[in-house]
Amino acid sequence: MEQGIGRRSFLKGAGAAAAIGTAANIINLAGTQTAFGNHHAASEAGGGSFDFDEIYDRVGSNSVKWDQQIGKYGAKNFEIGMGIADMDFKAAPCITEALTKRSAHENWGYMDSTESLKEAICTWNEERHGVKVAQETVTIASGVHPGLIAALLAVSPPASKVVMNTPTYNGFWTDLRWSRTVASESPMIKDSEGVYHMDWDDFESRLTPDTHAFLLCNPQNPTGNCWSEEDLLRMGELCLKHGVTVLADEIHCDFVMKGQKYTPFASLPDKAIVDNSLTFKAISKTFSLAGMKNAYFFSTNPVLLERVRYFHRADINTLGVVANEAAYREGAPWLDQLLPYLDANHAFTEAQIAKRLPGVHYKKAQGTYLAWLDMREVVSAINAEAKAEKAGLKSAEHYMEQWLIERAHVQLNPGSNYGAGGEGHMRMNIATPRPLIDRAIDLLAGAIRSA
Repeated sequence: MEQGIGRRSFLKGAGAAAAIGTAANIINLAGTQTAFGNHHAASEAGGGSFDFDEIYDRVGSNSVKWDQQIGKYGAKNFEIGMGIADMDFKAAPCITEALTKRSAHENWGYMDSTESLKEAICTWNEERHGVKVAQETVTIASGVHPGLIAALLAVSPPASKVVMNTPTYNGFWTDLRWSRTVASESPMIKDSEGVYHMDWDDFESRLTPDTHAFLLCNPQNPTGNCWSEEDLLRMGELCLKHGVTVLADEIHCDFVMKGQKYTPFASLPDKAIVDNSLTFKAISKTFSLAGMKNAYFFSTNPVLLERVRYFHRADINTLGVVANEAAYREGAPWLDQLLPYLDANHAFTEAQIAKRLPGVHYKKAQGTYLAWLDMREVVSAINAEAKAEKAGLKSAEHYMEQWLIERAHVQLNPGSNYGAGGEGHMRMNIATPRPLIDRAIDLLAGAIRSA
């Protein structure tokens, strides 16, 4: 493990300092005192009291993003994890403070109520996103997946189809497996600028009598789309027309880039469309609290909601509730400083890929902290498809993952994991200190140049 630690130590020294200098220049691309999201103002890009350039070593913390990759590939072959969707920053101080305070009470008996957490959830949604959620409709879950599985069990008979706009979140396929349903993939269309759009004819053609649910990702993972109100209304109208329930996964809703807007499905100005939906949310992405196992879902349709609740059981823990409530109530200043930093990360990544990675293309995402890299030229240049088949790997993109680990020591997620349209793409998580992004691009550039 010494080599891997040595590389990380380098980043904390002169290499990181140089990268920070580069990063400082790119911050100007994001502008200053920018409005992010719908209803809150962000702090000045790069300013504030939180140092997001600090490289926080997560190795040894039982991390999927870091420790699992070291176990899989070996420390000599691994330097930077940029696949798994969690963030590499220290938690917002209010979370640690709340956990410390609760831990001082040394008893862990049964928890009485989650009503205070629900109240904080409703306040957050109204203040940040302009959508009023009735507290009695909020159901606390241990994650978005258990809620989605319960919803699929409630509305989709076994072997029925579930429509998804692909490429889309790879975890949805697990939800379908647990609910014994079948994916119906509607590939999106990517324009010449690298922006994804709905293929409306294909989408409606898939709303067949044996299709009962549409899994919507808003904002879209991995493409970063922030769907417009017009797009969402059209999706909703078509689903209502064909008797298909909309299941809106909006877990990335707090990450909206400069000049973009997140529209909650539950805020649409058509009651019938909204009543034909459930929304699934969490701040596990927003504050990197995946390990705290806390999420929620709600609906304006009481009959639909009760049907889903019948199939749902929440296994939550006290510290998860404490951490999440602290983030909802006190975490806004931390997030308001993080958002312009992430926006600048996207701008930096877009500019540096164009400058330093031949054969790789990236259009700055509208939302999320994910970069969807078009690497089709590189895949073709190294004959990845044939080599993947020879090696018995799932796809050319899985070969690319191994190829990049061996040559660049950087782990990215294979695009084929995200369904039709993911061919030749890799997903890169840029919710990490900018010096690490700079270092990763440098390593990737070296690997591609030597191919």
